[in-house]
Amino acid sequence: MSSINDYVVIGGGIVGVSTAWQLQQRNPDKRVVLVEKEDAFSLHQTGHNSGVIHAGVYYAPGSLKADFCKAGVEKTLEFCQQHDIPVDNCGKLLVATNALELDRMQALYQRCHDNKIDVKLLNEEELKIAEPNIVGLGAILVESTCIVNYRQVTEKMAEDFCALGGEVLLSTEVVGLQEYNDRIDINCKKQDESITVSCEFLISCSGLMADRLTKMLNIKTDFQIIPYRGEYYQLPSSMNHIVNHLIYPIPDPELPFLGVHLTRMIDGSVTVGPNAVQGWKREGYGRVNFSVKDVWQMVKFPGFWRVSKNNLKTGLVETKNSLWKRGYLKLVNKYCPQIKVSDLKRYPAGIRAQAVLKDGTLVHDFLFSESNRSLHVCNAPSPAATSAIPIGNYICNKVADKQLANAHH
Repeated sequence: MSSINDYVVIGGGIVGVSTAWQLQQRNPDKRVVLVEKEDAFSLHQTGHNSGVIHAGVYYAPGSLKADFCKAGVEKTLEFCQQHDIPVDNCGKLLVATNALELDRMQALYQRCHDNKIDVKLLNEEELKIAEPNIVGLGAILVESTCIVNYRQVTEKMAEDFCALGGEVLLSTEVVGLQEYNDRIDINCKKQDESITVSCEFLISCSGLMADRLTKMLNIKTDFQIIPYRGEYYQLPSSMNHIVNHLIYPIPDPELPFLGVHLTRMIDGSVTVGPNAVQGWKREGYGRVNFSVKDVWQMVKFPGFWRVSKNNLKTGLVETKNSLWKRGYLKLVNKYCPQIKVSDLKRYPAGIRAQAVLKDGTLVHDFLFSESNRSLHVCNAPSPAATSAIPIGNYICNKVADKQLANAHH
C-alpha cells in the first residue's frame, strides 16, 4: 500500500473494531484500515471473557468506567437488537456469605444508587426463593444484567465497518513503527512477507501488547502490561440449570478482580471462574504457559515486584487454588455447596492485560498515552466489552480534538 491512509487502528478486539467502525462512520470519505495479527477477530480478551453485559455496579461514580458502562449497556443492547444477536437478560445476584461481606454489600448497594442503577436487596429467605441452590445471608439483585457472545458482536461490527468502506488486514503483525512529520509508517509481517502501511494518524487498541507499541514510538510511559490469568471451569451439562441468574460473590474493594463467579453462558452452559493468577506468558491460554521474553520484561520492571509484594498473600492463595482444585472449589462452595470437584471440567483461560505503574499501583481506570500522530489505549479494564461502543466514540472524539490541535500548530 503505497498511498497514505487517513487512519490505521491496530487491534481486532472489540475496542479496536468499535473504534475503526465509528471512525469510518464519522469520516465516510476517509480511508480507515484495521490491522490485526491473528487470522480472526476477538481472539484475546474479547473472546475469553464471561460474556456479561455489566450494569456498572462496582465503579466509582463519575469515573470513565461508570459513565462508559452505563452508556455501553444501552448501546450494546441496541446493536444486538439491530443485528439479531441473541441476548439473555438473566440478571445477576451478588451474594454475601458472612458479616464482612454483608457490610461490603451495603456499601455496594449505596454505590448502585449513586450510579443510578436499579437494584433490590434480598434477605436470606428471598435469596432462597430466587436461587434454591445458593446459600447466603443476603444479596443484591441487578435485574438489568445480560449475557451475550462478544465474539459475535465484534464480527458483526467488523462486517459493518467493511460495508462502510473500511479495510481489514488480518494475519498482519506490527513489528515496528516510525513517526515522521507527516505520517506514521507501520512495518508489518503478513505471513512471510514484510509490508509497510502508512497513515496520517494511528490508534492502538492492542490490549496485551499496548506497552510494546508505545515503546516502538519511544513514548515515555511509567506503566507496563502485567498479564493475569483468569482460569475457568465448566460445569457438566446436567448442571446447566443449577442457577437462574449470574452468581457473584461480594468483591474485595481493594482488588480489581471480582472473585470466582457462576456464569450462565449464552449457549446454555455454566462456567465457574475466573480466578486471577500471575501469568508468565502474555498470550498463554493453554495449561503450561511460559515465555522467556515476557518473563524477562516483567522481572526487569520495578512495578512487577512492588505489585507482587503488595498483593503477596492474595497472589499465593490464588496460585495455590489454581494448582489445587479443591481450594478453587471452596471459593464456589461458600455460596453453592452442591458443586463437587468432579464437576469442574477444564475450560479455556482468559488473560487480563493489567496496566501496572512503576510504583506497583494497579491501574483501575482507562489509561491513554500519545505522540503527535498517535493515540494508545494502554488500559481498557473490565467492563471494556460492555462499554466498547462508548469507548470507541470517546477515542474518536480524542482523535478529532488532537488532530484539530495539531492543525492549529
